[in-house]
Amino acid sequence: MDLGLGIDTGGTYTDSALVDLSTGKVLKKAKALTTRNDLSLGISQSIKNLGDLAVNDIRLISLSSTLATNSVVEGKGCRVALIIAGEEYHESIPVEHVIQIPGGHTIRGRANCQIDLGAAKEFINGIADQIDAIALSTFFSVRNPEHEIALKRMIADNWDIPVVCGHELSTQLGFHERTLTAVLNAKLIPIMADLIQSVNKVLTERDIKAPLMIVKGDGSLMGEQFGRERPVETILSGPAASLIGARNLTGEDDGVVVDVGGTTTDIGILRGGKPRLDPEGAIIGGWRTRVKAADISTSGIGGDSRVVIVNGQIVLGTLRVIPLCIASSQYPQVLDRLNKVKGQKQTPQATHIALENMLQADELFIFSRMAKGYELSDNEKALVEQIRTEPKTLSEISLATGVHPYSYNVRRLEEIGIITRIGFTPTDALHASGEYVEYDAEASKIAAEYRASLCSMDTKEFCATVKEAVIQKIAREVIFRLMYEDCGKTSHCEVCDSMFEKMVTNRSGIDFSVDLNLHKKIIGIGAPIAAYLPTVARRLHTELLMPVHSDVGNAVGAITGSIMESVDVLIKPKPGLGVMENPPCTMHSRDEMREFESIEDALGYARSWGEGKVRQMAVLAGADEIEVVIEEKRDMGAIGKSWGDGLLLEIYIKVTAVGKPRMYFEVEHESDEFD
Repeated sequence: MDLGLGIDTGGTYTDSALVDLSTGKVLKKAKALTTRNDLSLGISQSIKNLGDLAVNDIRLISLSSTLATNSVVEGKGCRVALIIAGEEYHESIPVEHVIQIPGGHTIRGRANCQIDLGAAKEFINGIADQIDAIALSTFFSVRNPEHEIALKRMIADNWDIPVVCGHELSTQLGFHERTLTAVLNAKLIPIMADLIQSVNKVLTERDIKAPLMIVKGDGSLMGEQFGRERPVETILSGPAASLIGARNLTGEDDGVVVDVGGTTTDIGILRGGKPRLDPEGAIIGGWRTRVKAADISTSGIGGDSRVVIVNGQIVLGTLRVIPLCIASSQYPQVLDRLNKVKGQKQTPQATHIALENMLQADELFIFSRMAKGYELSDNEKALVEQIRTEPKTLSEISLATGVHPYSYNVRRLEEIGIITRIGFTPTDALHASGEYVEYDAEASKIAAEYRASLCSMDTKEFCATVKEAVIQKIAREVIFRLMYEDCGKTSHCEVCDSMFEKMVTNRSGIDFSVDLNLHKKIIGIGAPIAAYLPTVARRLHTELLMPVHSDVGNAVGAITGSIMESVDVLIKPKPGLGVMENPPCTMHSRDEMREFESIEDALGYARSWGEGKVRQMAVLAGADEIEVVIEEKRDMGAIGKSWGDGLLLEIYIKVTAVGKPRMYFEVEHESDEFD
């Protein structure tokens, strides 16, 4: 029997599914908590929970993960420096150091000036010991990448620092979006490397020799080496896998897939059995990227989202924390510390403080791991020592160290991954109400009772209010997703907000009510969907499907994808010569800008180069039985019937290679032939 092992490493759980590759049937499934300080522990436990495995029958392993998406949403990742040339970058961007130097090109690929390698070298000399990776983005590098290539070569000759170029990740116009994509890719390199290393460690321990594939954001697969080099392409990997999994588990070709995880809720559309791709690139955490991915809306609401009490009001935050019920199962000290918090009154909170910086008396912190290259201050060292072996509240730490709680920059330490917060979550609300109990419900009940008192509610009302807030948030995100799908707009006004509020709550206005009838079924993926999605579906007047294996839908989707690699080529006639039958032209590709004497010559070269490039990429990605498809589109301008077909503006060529992943026995056979 040919078996496939699908693994999904999420922010909270690591899921495993053993699938018969010939039938697609799920034979076994299992879960384990994701262990962020050492991912291999959670992965190993999840596979162990599958029971006995016929490891010699496993031909393929495929991994999907929300770690990249969650890292972007939560603002985590390594320290990145950005070098830009030819244009100022006006948007906020998550980098530690940035410099703008002379360079860049025009839209036709002509250099604005010579690239200033000296300025770049001096910049890196001053910060090399403060960064983990470098992102490069030069103006119109998609028309001519020579300046980014020169910068990358100079850095490689002088430093051993990972470098990411914007032109290597996208051929679309959009300097700001391409720059952000390069930065995010650089920030995610160590996160993906850690994940792949963790998986390989577990596979080696269990003597599983099948090749490892990674799910990309568009639902296709790539080999682990590509995953290390282009981790940004795994943004929305988990949600894309959930779309593929939803299709395979239900047989439905059309539907709204709602994947409720621990950290995020992801919403995507199935059309004709395939995920709809976002032509402009994925939007993550409010940032538009140039990552080719399923058109998915990701919202920072999940089972482990932080619940914050602000002056008696319940607010759902986007930060993922360890639920108290889970933490109490691991650390017996949690119950004792929660009991000490009971009866405390919350001091008035300044509303100008950002939500993520507001402290809660019943929240605790635990040490995770040291971050490479980050130098702790004296206060931070004292904090880490206090929580190195057991979780404590910030008030308790403050009493021991004499440092005011707000003097600790705990958010920064969380972002870097040195400490982890333990707090009240929607999962705790379900535990406290008895709707879902898997861990220590006592911890959740104590915290729920305390927080209910802060909100002048009883415990039952408080838990119901938290649950209702999650339901409304998910319903609102579904509506936003559908509106965007219909009109392509994300902005809305106060009137729209009022109408959305009536839709998601089913509350009437003074003289009217507002209902939305969803014409597609909702397909639920994720462990906690039974608590939230039935109400969401009722309020949107549609049917809800919760497939049998929905709790491991991402892992199922991970093992059922194909490999797909593509490149784009743009051919533009020389200025003013587009009316000629076969004019001289310029070709722009991800590797170079090249001049040709005729369109025919350029097309011949582009097709040949493109096919060779995608075949090479597909082989490196681990593909077998590769098929190549070449699409050509001519953009013409009308200038009058007497000029024939009109003015040729440009020719767009897309070359795509599609193949199935090479399975273990095929890799083994090829190695024997090579020897």
